[in-house]
Amino acid sequence: MWSYFFGGASGSAKNKELPKKAIVELREHINLLSKKQSHLHTQITNQENEARIFLTKGNKVMAKNSLKKKKIYEQNLSKLEGTMESLEQQLFSIESANLNLETMRAMQQGAKAMKSIHNGLDIDKVDETMDEIREQVELGDEISDAISRPLNTGANEVDEDELDEELDMLAQENANQETSKIVNNNVNAAPAAENKVSLPNVPSNKIKQSEASLKEGQEEDEEEDEDERALRELQAEMGL
Repeated sequence: MWSYFFGGASGSAKNKELPKKAIVELREHINLLSKKQSHLHTQITNQENEARIFLTKGNKVMAKNSLKKKKIYEQNLSKLEGTMESLEQQLFSIESANLNLETMRAMQQGAKAMKSIHNGLDIDKVDETMDEIREQVELGDEISDAISRPLNTGANEVDEDELDEELDMLAQENANQETSKIVNNNVNAAPAAENKVSLPNVPSNKIKQSEASLKEGQEEDEEEDEDERALRELQAEMGL
């Protein structure tokens, strides 16, 4: 059986073309029978119409002959439809078989490819390779941890007690400086308070007197202006 599907090179090519050729021929023949079927349907309808016409004319003999032809066409149509049904069933079977054949060929090619890929491999080799990969990953993690670990050498070590003592000394110096600033500010502020002298108020009588004199001068000027204006008006009235 498998020799039919997967035979030699020449047999394989021939078997591959045979189903396709059969499918094409069956479809062409079914199309031809379908046209014949349509023609028979037309003939049956025509014979029935002729029988009706002959009956309306009273010609029963011709009407009977038309019905006989109709029966013959119907018998041929029945046989034709049976043949078409058989051909369609055969076509469906061949198409299914051809699809199965192509599927088996594809599966065979896939099996060959998998066999070629797995050639020389077994589960022991795979496990060994995976163990090596895990070891290398763990080694890489250990190397990364070692590189990222800080370097604590003796040259860089510092005495914590010495640092605390130096910190206390700096704090005491800052406190002494703040105390000195406060004392100096108090000393400088005392002489300034002692040297402060109260000055007398500036008299404002002279300013008030000057303002009164200025006001009187303005009033005198306004009176002189009024006199001159009155004099000019009088001269104008007299025509001088």
